[in-house]
Amino acid sequence: MDRSQKIISLAKRRGFVFPSSEIYGGFSSTYDYGPLGAQMLKNIRDLWWKYFVELRSDVVGLDGAIFCHPKTWEASGHVDSFNDPLVEDKVTHIRYRADHLIEENLKIDTSKMSFDEMQKIINDNKIMSPDENELTELKSFNLLVEAELGSTDESKIKAYLRGETCQIIFLQYLNVLQSMRMKIPFGIAQIGKAFRNEVTTKDFIYRTREFEQMELEFFIHPNDGDKWYEYWKQFMLNWCVEELGFPLTKFRFREIPKEEMSHYAKIQSDFEFESSSGKWFELSPLNHRGEWDLSRHQQYSGENFEYRDPETNERFLPNVIEISMGINRILYALLDNAYEEDGDRVVLKLNEKVAPYQYAVFPLVRNKPEVVGKARMVYDLLVNKGFRVSYDDRGNVGKRYYSQDEIGTPKCITIDYQTLEDDTITVRDRDTMEQIRVSINDL
Repeated sequence: MDRSQKIISLAKRRGFVFPSSEIYGGFSSTYDYGPLGAQMLKNIRDLWWKYFVELRSDVVGLDGAIFCHPKTWEASGHVDSFNDPLVEDKVTHIRYRADHLIEENLKIDTSKMSFDEMQKIINDNKIMSPDENELTELKSFNLLVEAELGSTDESKIKAYLRGETCQIIFLQYLNVLQSMRMKIPFGIAQIGKAFRNEVTTKDFIYRTREFEQMELEFFIHPNDGDKWYEYWKQFMLNWCVEELGFPLTKFRFREIPKEEMSHYAKIQSDFEFESSSGKWFELSPLNHRGEWDLSRHQQYSGENFEYRDPETNERFLPNVIEISMGINRILYALLDNAYEEDGDRVVLKLNEKVAPYQYAVFPLVRNKPEVVGKARMVYDLLVNKGFRVSYDDRGNVGKRYYSQDEIGTPKCITIDYQTLEDDTITVRDRDTMEQIRVSINDL
């Protein structure tokens, strides 16, 4: 079993990530987050919100709806431009990106090719599916997930689950500007779900049809784009290193060539993480979106999105720098980075800020009321101080240590008979396995 499979197995066995609808055979590219995974996601969200919103005077938050007016997605360009070239295996009926198959088989760049050119290359080179089966003709595949809203067939209207969270920020730009009396430059942040009809889904929770974004749209003067782009690039990197505990060497910014940029981008870089396999994964696109979004919504809605500088009276349409981080991808990267095998034990060396639990409390035995009572007292003490704590009295202490190592708990505390005599406890470190004896009062 390779490392990635071991991590997937651990994630299910220890309650981080479960395949969705597993009792019915599963549901492709859909996952549910178990008790430990849900806690880690919350930890990541809280760290991001504090760093990007609460500690800044120039950023405010938003919680937007998943549904919005269908015209939103026409204005944003997603109805016309959010398309992938799709082919299907005629035997297995598995769908594939045509451009990816061409690049993998022929090692050529497809970024400037039309769909017709891709089809000709597939035909001329007799490209088959990965299962060596014939492919269907190429089709244009829109990534937006359609929905119908309305209680009767006659009243139903066509809508979309949001394909990205940022459009709701642009829709509410004027309301936030006016209600919060913001001045350029300023940002609007939100955390929420987005949905896409991904043609290919792979790499566990890295690419799924339902995912969660932590997003910040920072509105700036048109002349200040380069300055703020570099600022947010460094800010995002600092958060990953300082708050999540990643090593700096695991990251890079890959500049996207103009011909491969998204339809809205003036400058675009992929913020990438190097996995243990050596493969680079995109954690976030960093986009200079220019005035694309505000100009389009101004055009389609008829509202005036111009900003008037209160000091100079200059009027301009703000540009936007976008930081959009996939929380599911960050969890994936954290597990990959933290997983280690040390002899006969598996260890997740997670930073204590993101680990599901910061402490685990063990009574040496569970049949002695005095020991159990003291352990419960220490547990309550830590919980009331705001720490995330696990209480574990199963099996022998050695097995409990190894169990907590596997879920990433940094410190384990054992209450034993000596505790009853002098109020000292044993604190064991996850990474070094060293144990020290300290007073409860000094904990």
